[in-house]
Amino acid sequence: MTTRFRMRRTAQVTVAAAAALVLAACGGGNGDSAAHDTSAAPGASASASAHNAQDVAFAQGMIPHHQQALEMARLAAGRASSAQVKDLAARIEKAQDPEISTMTGWLRTWGEQVPMAGMDHSDHSGMPGMSGMMSDADMAALKKKRGTDFDTSFLSMMVEHHQGAVEMAGTEKTKGAYGPARTLADAIVTGQTAEIKEMNKLLGKG
Repeated sequence: MTTRFRMRRTAQVTVAAAAALVLAACGGGNGDSAAHDTSAAPGASASASAHNAQDVAFAQGMIPHHQQALEMARLAAGRASSAQVKDLAARIEKAQDPEISTMTGWLRTWGEQVPMAGMDHSDHSGMPGMSGMMSDADMAALKKKRGTDFDTSFLSMMVEHHQGAVEMAGTEKTKGAYGPARTLADAIVTGQTAEIKEMNKLLGKG
């Protein structure tokens, strides 16, 4: 009886172990998914909780703001007479184009609307965070100018445009929660403040 009991006990243990292995194997995929989900969830959660409404407003406002700056900058190559103005315009395009891509990526990650290129900015007064935007009439007038007239208008308009961007970035630095957005805002304040001084100097105001 003792031997039979031991054999039965051993069989029970073996069956239980096998069942456990089968369950583990069947649930292995889900277990891995759960493990990945658990590791991913904090990241997703952190990504969602790491930004606030101000971060969204900053990106949604700064993207069209940058797009208009690029539109202005691209006019300089064929219209400006000053090599300094052309160089400045090229640097503005080089800096702001990648920033648009970066902010677009944030908004898509957050599930927020990305402003469309070419949107109508003529009535930006009612859009929060759109300080310094040029009207369609301003842009049309700039496109008609050449030579020194273009240089002066471009610089004057871009100073105002940059001042608006600096103001928007300052709000992000104060009220934003998303680290990369605040870092970008700081870079915008530093870079565009320096360009404002450069443009004012070219305008004879420095």
